[in-house]
Amino acid sequence: MYIMKILSNRKIKVLFYRILLYIIGFSLLFAVVIQTGLRQGALYIGISVWVMGFLITAACYGYFKEQNEIMENAAEQIREYISGSKDARIECYDEGELYRLFHEVNSLVSILNAHIENEGKEKEFLRNTISDISHQLKTPLAALNIYNGIIQGEAENPPAVREFTELSEQELERIETLVQNMLKISKFDAGTIVMVKSLENISEMMERIKKQFSFRIGQEEKEMILSGDESAELICDRSWLTEALINIVKNALDYTEKGDSILVEWKRTASALQIAVKDSGSGIHPEDLYYVFKRFYRSRYSKDTQGIGLGLPLAKSIIEAHGGNISVDSELGVGTTIYINLYREQT
Repeated sequence: MYIMKILSNRKIKVLFYRILLYIIGFSLLFAVVIQTGLRQGALYIGISVWVMGFLITAACYGYFKEQNEIMENAAEQIREYISGSKDARIECYDEGELYRLFHEVNSLVSILNAHIENEGKEKEFLRNTISDISHQLKTPLAALNIYNGIIQGEAENPPAVREFTELSEQELERIETLVQNMLKISKFDAGTIVMVKSLENISEMMERIKKQFSFRIGQEEKEMILSGDESAELICDRSWLTEALINIVKNALDYTEKGDSILVEWKRTASALQIAVKDSGSGIHPEDLYYVFKRFYRSRYSKDTQGIGLGLPLAKSIIEAHGGNISVDSELGVGTTIYINLYREQT
């Protein structure tokens, strides 16, 4: 078995057969000399031994010289890679243990390149994220400076002070929401979130969410409808799942107008609980559908100037942490539907 592994290398096999051929050939020659009883037979045999030894030595020298060149080339490729050449590779088109080693080295290089590329993407993402955060904070901070200046100048005018104090409070809320959502998403990215799951009634959760938005819904003259099995239950982290649903409902409210409606419905299947949040708002442009769950994404078609682009990405992280999935379907001028599938665990 071990011999077969050695002979799997074509060049070793050629060397082995060549030496074997020399030994067999000269052995036959020795036998002929002895059988014929030629004069000076010992001299002929001696010369033949020297010739056979020379041929075997030459064959071994040629083989080891070639192997040394292969090893030197491999070492050179490794040095080039260490020096920064990502395209450096060791040729390994033959068979045998040595070429298997070269193949593993090439595989290691590919893995290292992939890690380097991913690290570069992560750094680029971090730079973009920091840039986005700076941009998102710049607007409310600039507004706060303006409002505070106006408040100082309107100290004798209580209605004006009250108005700009309220505007300042809104901007502070935007900053707080941005920071809180970034902290939450960072925890998911770092894998430090621990889901504390329990059996929860979905209908009760939806009623609480509706109650949380009841004032805004009344102020904006919109309608929120709940529809689903009142006995439906799911094993989940109530706090985090509520957070995800609040962000989705808030997004629906942000993109609907006076008189529009939002329908939240849920149903059980054999393996999952399906939740759909439908609105009759403006819809999402087809070019933007792919990006709705991307962080800080702002559509060039969007009329919303207040959003920070973190609500849906955070909802996606929470749903996926529950082992579920989330998707979107939308039609311009008709409305948008967010679909959530949460797979049921056995109690």
